Amino acid sequence: MTTARLPLFPLNSVLFPGLVLPLNIFEERYRAMMRDLLKGAESGDSGDSAHSPDQSSSTDFSEDEPRRFVVVAIRDGREVATTAPGMPDSTTMAERGPAAGFGPDPVQAFHRVGCIADAATIREREDGSYEVLATGTTRVKILSVDASGPYLTAEVEELPEEPGDDAGALAEGVLRAFRSYQKRLAGARERSLTTGAELPDEPSVVSYLVAAATVLDIPAKQRLLQAPDTATRLREELKLLRAETAVIRHLPSLPAVELTRTPTSPN
Repeated sequence: MTTARLPLFPLNSVLFPGLVLPLNIFEERYRAMMRDLLKGAESGDSGDSAHSPDQSSSTDFSEDEPRRFVVVAIRDGREVATTAPGMPDSTTMAERGPAAGFGPDPVQAFHRVGCIADAATIREREDGSYEVLATGTTRVKILSVDASGPYLTAEVEELPEEPGDDAGALAEGVLRAFRSYQKRLAGARERSLTTGAELPDEPSVVSYLVAAATVLDIPAKQRLLQAPDTATRLREELKLLRAETAVIRHLPSLPAVELTRTPTSPN
C-alpha cells in the first residue's frame, strides 16, 4: 500500500471526500504549515514535508496536488492551543508547539482515519493569518504522527473505497430517507430547505454527502468515514436517517445547523 508523509491538521470535525472545508488560520504552527504549502506550490514540489524525518520511505499519491494536508478528527484534545483567538504569540513556547493541546503522544489524541484536503485557495491576510478553502479528496489511515517540526506531520496510507454489495439500491433508499429527513428538518425550523442542486446518484458520493449533511455528532460521523465500504456506510446512514427523522417528528423544535454547509473552523 502506498504511503505518504503529509502535514496534519486536527479539527473538532470530520471531513469527507468531496466536501468543502473553509479554515481561518491564526495559530503559528498552522501558519507555518500554510507557508510551506505555498512554497511547495511555487516550486512545483508536491513531495513530502520538508520536516519529515524519513522522506525516503514515503511516496506521493499524486503529482497534481501540491497543497495537500490531512484533516483528522480529534478524539481527545483541544483544536486550538490555550491562547486568545488571533493572538498565537501570547502563549509560552511549549504551548505554541506543534502538539499543543494533544498530550505527550499526539497520535493517541486523534482518530486513526482522516481525509486528505487539497487547498484550492490559501490567502494571507495583512496580520499574517490565512484564509483557506480546501476540499476533501481521499480517505487515509494514519500510521504515525511526528511532532519534531513546526507543525505535526503524519505518515498515512490511502484507503480505497470499495462499493460493497447492493450499493446502488442502498443509495436510492438513502436518498429517499434523506429527502424525508430534510423535509422534517425544514419543518422543524419553519422554513424551506434545499440543497441548491440535484442530489447525486453515484453511491459513494451519496454516502459522503449524506454523512456530511446529516446533523450527527463527531463519533457518528467518524464511524461513517471509516466504514469498510460504501454499502456499509449507506446501511448505517439509512438507520441514522430514520432514527433522526423520528426524533424530529416528535421534537419539532429541535435545533439544527445548515445542511451541506460547514462553518469556518477557528483553527
